[in-house]
Amino acid sequence: MSDAYDYSERIGRVEPSATLAISNLAAEKEAEGADIVDLSVGEPDFDTPANVVEAGKEALDAGHTGYTSSNGVPELKKAIAAKLRGNGVDADADEVIVTPGGKQALYETFQTLIDEGDEVVLLDPAWVSYEAMAKLAGGDLSRVDLAPHGFQLEPALDELAATVSDDTELLVVNTPSNPTGAVFSEAALEGVRDLAVEHDVAVISDEIYERITYGVEPTSLASLDGMADRTVTVNGFSKAYSMTGWRLGYLHATDEFVGEAGKLHSHSVSCATNFVQRAGIEALENTEESVEEMRDAFESRRDLLVDLFDEHGVDVDVGDGAFYMMIPVDDDDHAWCERAIEEASVACVPGSAFNADGFARISYAASEERLREAVDRLVANDLL
Repeated sequence: MSDAYDYSERIGRVEPSATLAISNLAAEKEAEGADIVDLSVGEPDFDTPANVVEAGKEALDAGHTGYTSSNGVPELKKAIAAKLRGNGVDADADEVIVTPGGKQALYETFQTLIDEGDEVVLLDPAWVSYEAMAKLAGGDLSRVDLAPHGFQLEPALDELAATVSDDTELLVVNTPSNPTGAVFSEAALEGVRDLAVEHDVAVISDEIYERITYGVEPTSLASLDGMADRTVTVNGFSKAYSMTGWRLGYLHATDEFVGEAGKLHSHSVSCATNFVQRAGIEALENTEESVEEMRDAFESRRDLLVDLFDEHGVDVDVGDGAFYMMIPVDDDDHAWCERAIEEASVACVPGSAFNADGFARISYAASEERLREAVDRLVANDLL
């Protein structure tokens, strides 16, 4: 039976999120009683820090349950601006929009900057929603493949220079990277800066994983000379503070950009949730110890996986951030991931979802015991 809806052309441009599709399938199998080691989800496996939860409760008790000013409560915007200044970004509270999740900040940025036919450049492997957001805004995609360079940007700068031109409207940079965990060097980002200035290109700097790095200090793109007026910095609370379900993110850009993006923000989501914003202030100001504990655990898990894969002759490019790893699999990575969940009860995301055929993304936001179990199952089913 067909329905009476006449669907828009723009919604036909995109597919459902592949990462959420795998996660949903894993949840369905678990509901049926299967023991699934779910390495598909981009979500820390830690509780939200207790002091942040308490701050949320106190905000509820204090009656912070109504609308806030559309761009966010002043106290949180000030705290975000202070955090950005700590990263070397010249930021003011009025240059911030607080959003219900970092994904909303990205969506608003694409919608504000991209018209039909505008060129958007992505660095592959790229998080699945960048492509969808670009297409929903009418953008045309050009891509630079970092896989031959160990997923690093610096050795691919010549290829990026050959791709970016005066016709490019927007370049998307995500470091630390989802899905690879790569942290781009300062030299790489200076290369981005030089191209952006030369060709007058706007840049999204997605820094959602910037607190989760191992032995390296990430560079905030907007801190580089020449980038303050052409960078939209996007970040959020989900990953660093284990606040995925709280849905809290933000963007920072120029006053003019915030004014334009604020129109879409006010007409779509109105504002981020009031009491959640109050908890966000606590997260920014009083959770350093919790962040370090989570980061140390992720680093130990990453190192464990590298050793386990090495034992089985699997060579992986080791990222210095986030909690993801790309493992080389069969050319048909979709079929490999289907076998992994059906035969080994291990959920992974096909690399082709990120435009990286022949790889699977695994998340090590799981206990060391479950990571060992996952590798054992993959080996036992001839998947490694």
